[in-house]
Amino acid sequence: MPPIHIMLKPASGLCNMRCRYCFYSDEMKNRTTPSYGFMSRDTLEAIVCRTLESAEGECTFGLQGGEPTLAGLDFFKTLAEFQEKYNTKGLVIHNALQTNGYLIDESWAAFFAENHYLVGISLDGYDSLHNLYRRDAEDKGTFERVMHTIKLLDQYKVDYNILTVVTAQTAKHIKEVYKFFARKNLRYQQYIPCLDPLDAQRGKNKYSLTPELYGRFLTDLFDLWYDDVIHGRFIYIRYFENLLGMLLGMAPESCGVSGVCSCQYVVEADGSVYPCDFYMLDEYKLGTLTMDSFDQLKQRRQELRFIENSAVWPEQCGTCCWRSVCRNGCRRDRLLGEDGTVGLNYFCSAYQAFFSHAMPHLELLCREIVRNGRPEK
Repeated sequence: MPPIHIMLKPASGLCNMRCRYCFYSDEMKNRTTPSYGFMSRDTLEAIVCRTLESAEGECTFGLQGGEPTLAGLDFFKTLAEFQEKYNTKGLVIHNALQTNGYLIDESWAAFFAENHYLVGISLDGYDSLHNLYRRDAEDKGTFERVMHTIKLLDQYKVDYNILTVVTAQTAKHIKEVYKFFARKNLRYQQYIPCLDPLDAQRGKNKYSLTPELYGRFLTDLFDLWYDDVIHGRFIYIRYFENLLGMLLGMAPESCGVSGVCSCQYVVEADGSVYPCDFYMLDEYKLGTLTMDSFDQLKQRRQELRFIENSAVWPEQCGTCCWRSVCRNGCRRDRLLGEDGTVGLNYFCSAYQAFFSHAMPHLELLCREIVRNGRPEK
């Protein structure tokens, strides 16, 4: 097999925060077993053993939630022990974590530094904007806790990036958010559109992101980023970096801009496997990694036609001048037809407006990169 990327949910959907827009909380409500509790030592060992036996060259273990740090630091140390024990082929192993940052203290930061974790920190901007939806179990804002965690990661020289959920409010205030990140020297950024609940009419919640707002957001964010780039100030924004890479002939590393779903293994706390973090529902279960081989999981994915169905674009995409870079976006944002077919992306008009504005500047940057290379980070 090629390299394998495993996403583990060691605490299932359990969380010490109550983010108003949490898509995983919504998924839990739409399946027979909402939470699978905490991953056991035996389950973890079986997963690591089978994964490292099957992978070739390298393997990535990403931990996500809910909130994965609820599983405890000892769980992470046990993962490291199993990785060392079962890495008999000398694979290159990468570890990553997406966290709300609420529990991170010096012992966690030291562990991340020693084990070379890449940490994603969820931060929705400055204090009042972050606290609007990212609140704890006592309904208190979490901004100060997250900023303290970021200081610890800086102190221990842990590699990290910022993950920001784009709500209606974020879209309206992205200029202030961007300037706040600049003041705090948060140069590695990723933005993901806020999801409405499953089976809900889109755009009806206070946090809902409409196509109009998302188009304005992308354009405003691009202008801020582009101004920094042309003045030699390095800021990494994942979406824009993927677009530049695509224009330079490279394959995108983000599945959301690939035009087709990637081969993923998202593993719940009981060992059950799903094809995507956005589709951890009963009908999409591929099997159980403690019992099923990767070949069996692959066969079930093919039976579901999960990847194959995502590769079919609607007729409108065939005549669109932006199809080579838009690629109809993430499957989770595509509208479903009455027959269940995956259709046009909900944010189609947003991407149309964005690419019309940004493409001349992206092409100019590509020409500069070809001539002079990328500036030092």
